[in-house]
Amino acid sequence: MTMTVKFRLMKVEDIDQVVEIEKQAFATPWSKEAFYNELTANQFSTYLVMEIEEQIIGYCGTWIVIDEAHITNIAILPKYRGKGLGYALLKAAMNVVQQLGALSMTLEVRTSNHIAQSLYKKLGFEAGGIRKNYYSDNNEDALVMWVKL
Repeated sequence: MTMTVKFRLMKVEDIDQVVEIEKQAFATPWSKEAFYNELTANQFSTYLVMEIEEQIIGYCGTWIVIDEAHITNIAILPKYRGKGLGYALLKAAMNVVQQLGALSMTLEVRTSNHIAQSLYKKLGFEAGGIRKNYYSDNNEDALVMWVKL
């Protein structure tokens, strides 16, 4: 049985499902209010969701400032990881921000998260520097990565 993966822009009605993914993916998950503000009040934000059979299984948030897209967060439900879906989601997000005028994209990733770093490298991201003590839950450093779109 093949699953059809769909991508679309996130809507306010999607917040509960996205928060559930957030809780399963991150030590310090964003709140419902944070996502609501992103969708309703932040003129720079664009959020994409990935669905299989009407269920949201992943999402990617970006801010586009002038011609630079910054990934705020990207996550996939744990049971769907390791199937190439993260690659597909990030590629779709890169295409969307490029259509919206972004010329480059950046993100921060935990220095210990080699799986994510490997994914980003596959899509052309390169290391650009370190943000010291970036993550508030454990003061881990973040690797800043960039790609030209």
